[in-house]
Amino acid sequence: MARVKGGFVRARRRKRILKLAKGYFGSKHRLFKTAKEQVGKSLMYAYRDRRNKKRDIRRLWIVRINAAARVNGLSYSKFMHGLKLAGIEVNRKMLADLAVNDIASFNSLAGVAKQKINA
Repeated sequence: MARVKGGFVRARRRKRILKLAKGYFGSKHRLFKTAKEQVGKSLMYAYRDRRNKKRDIRRLWIVRINAAARVNGLSYSKFMHGLKLAGIEVNRKMLADLAVNDIASFNSLAGVAKQKINA
């Protein structure tokens, strides 16, 4: 069987990894072994954090809604319960946007939620 050195294929594989490692600190962008380890971790973190970002954004919306609801004398859970009783289906993204940019309309929603809870 012939001896295979794999010159072109090996060089192409190493070049691809080192290209992905561009900008990393120290030997992580120079040496193939450490670059390969770091690129593997980085791709894993990127995959994981694309999913975690959705959680973080939802948490931010909830914090904003809670802050605006408390100004109106309601907790987040009571506010959301009141909206559900009133049959108002507005998602958290829109509620958070109203809480930040259009406080008057958020206050009217909070008033409706209060009425439904007290009734």
